[in-house]
Amino acid sequence: MVQPAWQDPVLLAPEAAPAPEYGTGSLADLLPTLAAGQGVPGFEAMIPELTPADRNCVFLIDGLGWEQIKAHPDEAPFLHSLLPTSRGGTGRPITSGFPSTTATSLASVGTGLAPGEHGLPGYTARNPETGALMNQLRWKPWTELKAWQPYPTVFQLADAAGVRTAQVSAPGFEQTPLTKVALSGGSFLGRLTGEDRMDLAAERLAAGDRSLVYTYYSEVDGQGHRFGVDSDAWRGQLMYVDGLARRLAEQLPPRSALYITADHGMIDIPFDEESRIDFDEDWELGAGVALLGGEGRARHVYAVPGAQADVLTVWREVLGEQFWVASRDEAIAAGWFGPRIDERVYGRIGDVVAAAHDDVVITASANEPHESAMVGMHGSLTPVEQLVPLLEVRS
Repeated sequence: MVQPAWQDPVLLAPEAAPAPEYGTGSLADLLPTLAAGQGVPGFEAMIPELTPADRNCVFLIDGLGWEQIKAHPDEAPFLHSLLPTSRGGTGRPITSGFPSTTATSLASVGTGLAPGEHGLPGYTARNPETGALMNQLRWKPWTELKAWQPYPTVFQLADAAGVRTAQVSAPGFEQTPLTKVALSGGSFLGRLTGEDRMDLAAERLAAGDRSLVYTYYSEVDGQGHRFGVDSDAWRGQLMYVDGLARRLAEQLPPRSALYITADHGMIDIPFDEESRIDFDEDWELGAGVALLGGEGRARHVYAVPGAQADVLTVWREVLGEQFWVASRDEAIAAGWFGPRIDERVYGRIGDVVAAAHDDVVITASANEPHESAMVGMHGSLTPVEQLVPLLEVRS
């Protein structure tokens, strides 16, 4: 139905956005649930559908959301066959968290906390102490680790409780700040090839009566960003990682549970002016804005002091039919960042937060040339980005 020109536009309400399932079915709830089942003190089962196991392995495939697995049964026959096992055999996904982006999601996985507590609320966020944007994936500019993320990881607490813990990933990730604040604890074992990671993960899983092993693969996300999830390159990576998942599943030692999940999904964005709104070329969106953070589909907007209300009004008027546009307090009240917001995290969240509803992004061609050129994007609250698998294989 065409809206008459004289009618006011219908703006998307922040409180109507599909908030992540923090506390019952999000990435932040996975490791606490597994640790509780292994008897680690201080944890409780947050995802009630899961059954405890002595040995738990989490295989996180970067960028492979629930909708992508559903849509590609031919390229991912093994993963697709496991869809009915997801979330304890309910056949349902879990959610990533907001924003649905790697730094935020990996911190949620490793700490068992929502973004409002662990404090990595986006790809880039303002550091209230310095006033500068902090890239939380690349950790630039350098920021003291414990000040930014002070909580222990689930791996550290499980290791202290006698659970044999290990992370098996690419060697280059061992010393990264993100690994240290989000995934440290127990042993880090670097292996270059995916096959070697799967084999070693199975070995480490068998090394203890109670064990917790995490392994990771990144290139599904990498090919999606470069070429899109509708590309042959992306499909090739999906076929490859499907084989890796099968390889790991076939080597599980007794009394084990393997959980295959992801940090977010992905969506391809067309290269046209309607789909890609360039902040660096839009004087209206830029008025009163001191810093633009986040990423194309999940923007943190930091206003010049005193201009917060005006910036919110303009962003809502210009983008409110395509984005959920919220003030900081509205986004917090809607549960986007979790049930609790630490005081140190409050100022890292934008004065205005814009989460894409439609197939559209806010690029920044001058300041973010690499990110603006990507085909595949993620970050927002839509199902294609938020919903991630929790596929299960038990031995």
